[in-house]
Amino acid sequence: MLIFSVFKTLTDQEVTVELKNDLSIVGTLKSVDQFLNIKLDNIRVLDEDKHPHMIAVRNCFIRGSVVRYVQLPKAAVDTQLLEDATRRESSNAQKAAR
Repeated sequence: MLIFSVFKTLTDQEVTVELKNDLSIVGTLKSVDQFLNIKLDNIRVLDEDKHPHMIAVRNCFIRGSVVRYVQLPKAAVDTQLLEDATRRESSNAQKAAR
């Protein structure tokens, strides 16, 4: 659940979520759950001409299974901490397999 933990630390940060239907939404991450369902506030659509019906929407809930990518702010991600956690998780998985 490493990715879930990373997303939990990014609440109240601005993220860009690209959906599998090519809709890209920028908004403030308010919550995320273990299924990687995402709640965004203060959203805007990157291509308003292609998705004019989304202009009036201000917040949304996105089901995790429809997400293609999530772009995170570079300053908000501690890469050293993420690398260490990945090593620990991998090491624990190898020990459990023995």
